[in-house]
Amino acid sequence: MITVTNLAIQFGKRVLYKDVNLKFTPGNIYGIIGANGAGKSTLLRAISGELEANKGTIELGPGERLSVLEQDHFKYDEYTVINTVLMGHQPLWENMQERNELYSKAEMTEEDGIRAAELEEKFAEMDGWNAESDAAQLLSGLGVKEAVHYSQMSELSNNEKVRVMMAKALFGNPDNLLLDEPTNDLDLDTVQWLEEYLSNVEQTVLVVSHDRHFLDAVSTQTVDIDFGKVTMFAGNYSFWYESSQLALRQAQNQKAKAEEKRKELEEFIRRFSANVAKSKQTTSRKKMLEKLNVEEIQPSTRKYPGIIFQMEREPGNQILEVEGLKAIDDDGTVLFDNVSFNIEKGQKTVFLSHNPKAMTALFEIINGNREADGGTFKWGVTITTAYLPLDNTEFFKSELNLVDWLSQYGPGNEVAMKGFLGRMLFKQEEVEKKVNVLSGGEKMRCMIARMQLKNANCLILDTPTNHLDLESIQAFNNNLITFKGNILFSSHDHEFINTVADRIIELTPKGTIDKLMTYDDYIYDEGIKAQKEQMYS
Repeated sequence: MITVTNLAIQFGKRVLYKDVNLKFTPGNIYGIIGANGAGKSTLLRAISGELEANKGTIELGPGERLSVLEQDHFKYDEYTVINTVLMGHQPLWENMQERNELYSKAEMTEEDGIRAAELEEKFAEMDGWNAESDAAQLLSGLGVKEAVHYSQMSELSNNEKVRVMMAKALFGNPDNLLLDEPTNDLDLDTVQWLEEYLSNVEQTVLVVSHDRHFLDAVSTQTVDIDFGKVTMFAGNYSFWYESSQLALRQAQNQKAKAEEKRKELEEFIRRFSANVAKSKQTTSRKKMLEKLNVEEIQPSTRKYPGIIFQMEREPGNQILEVEGLKAIDDDGTVLFDNVSFNIEKGQKTVFLSHNPKAMTALFEIINGNREADGGTFKWGVTITTAYLPLDNTEFFKSELNLVDWLSQYGPGNEVAMKGFLGRMLFKQEEVEKKVNVLSGGEKMRCMIARMQLKNANCLILDTPTNHLDLESIQAFNNNLITFKGNILFSSHDHEFINTVADRIIELTPKGTIDKLMTYDDYIYDEGIKAQKEQMYS
């Protein structure tokens, strides 16, 4: 349990929030949401003790342990993978170190013997004899192969380190767990494993994430940072988003009577409750439905970018034909081979692979930026494309300001360019900034504005939600659902895939798995699971 009393945090004259009084209880997972800069990660840092609050207190339950998902992936480079995970349970790790020191002595004193007996008793109480096997099980579940469990952390890739740090945070069943962007750099299979793992925890868990499906899957309560306040209410992210949008529409409808508005809100809660009741959440999580309250629903101050893709030209029936395509990585790894497919008019196709380089290679090939190692592709004569690459670094090696930068990619005067940038939430004074100083999220919004100028009938998107906040992801997602043209994309955002894609093509070293179905149907199909094992073996 975590109790926050009269918390206040400010930086200089800027007050993030004050008078924060919250109690986080065991068996609940709290999704923390808020606009960029609202103070989500700051709240976790204050609770962990990394940041000292300006006012107030934060207390754990008596004797409780708190664990944090660390972001410094180089901190444990001198340790083995398994030892890094064991350090997640600090009392156990300290016990093991002291025991090792005692038993390494040539001769033990009587005092040493008494201390060793005490340590052995505590070691057994903390289930120390099963510690290494438990740590190995966590690592394997998170996709860290057994072959590297006793390797040095310095030998691992960044993606592998992310998984090890997650295992370290989860190890030993801490009473309280703080997770800041836990799905970053995890593939879809590992995110699904983490969702299932967290669905059964009995601890107190606080999560900051831009992954909407993950928040919906694990959260029992939502903590919203808005209006300079931190407010807790029952329900997950989707409930918050849909209810805040409903409240906004009601606020704009001045003619509706108060009683009519209340009835509409109550009907919304009934529908939401029915949907959640059908979900896979445990019985204890369904208790949140009893706490849903119409008084909690209010419009948000969040701003959503105006992402609108329009086609200048209606596409013909021939979109893209791919025959026998092959790509080999620089180290000789076959990314995919014998890839053949024909994209039909209006299809929205997501490309998957165990190796994320495969999708990028495919998109680079069909955009003419990379030579295939075999096979051919052919675009229809009526097709115009707009491409959002995974790496946009080269686009921003420039001293141009935002207006001049965007003007390179489409017709229109300065006023029109400022209009596009304004819809992407760049304020008047921001459009004069040089593009080489933009943040990752700002660069992505510029790239999306660039795409909109093309009025293409086929969008190619390589991991489009990277660096975007929840509001931008939601706006992007909503527009792609209604877009009338073709979309070819990759993503690690479950909700994005499931709501946009109507076709799944998985790229493997032995060909493709090609299905016309939703992503949810795809991942739970036992026949497809067996086929995937064969294709990757």
